[in-house]
Amino acid sequence: MACFFLIVFAILVLVVLTWQLKVKSSFGSQEPPHVPALPLIGSLLSLRSQHPPHVLLKELQKKYGQTYSLMMGSHRVVIINQHVHAREILLKKGKIFAGRPRTVTTDILTRDGKDIAFGDYSPAWRFHRKIVHGALCMFGEGSATIERMICAEAQSLCSTVSEAAALGLALDLAPELTRAVTNVVCSLCFNSSYARGDPEFEGMLRYSQGIVDTVAKDSLVDIFPWLQIFPNADLRLLKHCVSVRDKLLQKKYDEHKADYSDNVQRDLLDALLRAKRSAENNNTADVDAATAGLSDDHLLMTVGDIFGAGVETTTTVLKWAVTYLIHHPDVQRRIQDELDSKIGADRSPRLRDRGSLPYLEATIREVLRIRPVAPLFIPHVALSDTSIGDFKVKKGTRVIINLWSLHHDEKEWSHPEHFDPGRFLDSEGTGLTVPSSSYLPFGTGIRVCLGEALAKMELFLFLSWILQRFTLSVPPGHPLPSLEGKFGVVLQPVKYKVKATPRPGWERAKSQMC
Repeated sequence: MACFFLIVFAILVLVVLTWQLKVKSSFGSQEPPHVPALPLIGSLLSLRSQHPPHVLLKELQKKYGQTYSLMMGSHRVVIINQHVHAREILLKKGKIFAGRPRTVTTDILTRDGKDIAFGDYSPAWRFHRKIVHGALCMFGEGSATIERMICAEAQSLCSTVSEAAALGLALDLAPELTRAVTNVVCSLCFNSSYARGDPEFEGMLRYSQGIVDTVAKDSLVDIFPWLQIFPNADLRLLKHCVSVRDKLLQKKYDEHKADYSDNVQRDLLDALLRAKRSAENNNTADVDAATAGLSDDHLLMTVGDIFGAGVETTTTVLKWAVTYLIHHPDVQRRIQDELDSKIGADRSPRLRDRGSLPYLEATIREVLRIRPVAPLFIPHVALSDTSIGDFKVKKGTRVIINLWSLHHDEKEWSHPEHFDPGRFLDSEGTGLTVPSSSYLPFGTGIRVCLGEALAKMELFLFLSWILQRFTLSVPPGHPLPSLEGKFGVVLQPVKYKVKATPRPGWERAKSQMC
């Protein structure tokens, strides 16, 4: 009998130890290394630097390790600088880390989190994202409608560049690229486009730039909300720009509701209205629970998201692509050789050509790697006690994935500061590959970028149309554009002028639409 109790006791001890090991594995055994912090202000004094935030956070890993924590005021923030932990957060524990922090500036921008990008994780958010994803899929890859929209703007853009070239003028391509991409989004969302100089369109560009200039500037009011009681020029500008934006969105929304028809779907706003009305007409309890908090504001803020993210991000990638092509004329010539051999000058590029233009596609991937448009992902929030690797993470902790570190990790990328599209080609140079799991330009998992397919189509078509027709360089006597960039909502290149030289034979293709 004594032997029997000893066996039972040993089994119980083994079960307890196994359970403790599982708990330890699940919730981590220690907290991440932490940057020194003071009461009230947190780690702000340790974060003073001449470097932009994404570079500073990468440098700090030399002292604190690839994953570490710091305090922003009273908020604990974990910084992720390597892909293993990034993928654990985004994929393996995507729902646990699906939360978003509430900040003063994003609440102003999104009517208290009623959008997709900054909205907190909830049943209403999941349903909201589902209908937006469904609506976008109607205009997604392979859609002739969206291809025609992009090609129309590519043709208009090339005409503007051609006019400047004919006059021997150098051109700042940044506003022209912004107009082209904005018009694609206008066509997608509102079934309308604008001519250059249109007052409503120019107003749209101004408010968009105002928002870009004020959001995500590491504003102290987001760390210490009580600072709102003091005059704040950035906050005042943001509120004004958001007010202008919302008036325009409300006008478009009212027009769509007034002449909405179930039999016609003109654009994304129609698709969103249809999905919302369809859900409201569905009387199941599950749908009622999910749609309970889904208002007109949610749809308006969705369109605001598409404008804010879809325009500025794609435009910035195009600007970086032009910048690097000017720095690397050999890359530019190889893309043009590929275009000449696969397409020629008798027609314009189409989306169906992507598979036969691997070097252009590889160049786009390398631009997205070397200058990620958003070097720091929007912060995630842990919705319960959990872990990242061996580190325990408490509920409410904010987590920032430093995409800059992932894309410039010397252990993952050979000479990461060297611009080399070939790293994304197979050994034969004819097929595309992704050489590292550190490559996450659009994120992944629950919070993956909804506009990824649209952005890839725009990048391919705009760049292929431009490079088929022009060789890009700086005007004689001008220095090459800086590769440093200016940190803000996105990492933007500085302004500079471009000389576009028409290529032989391009005139035959200039009038050819998709």
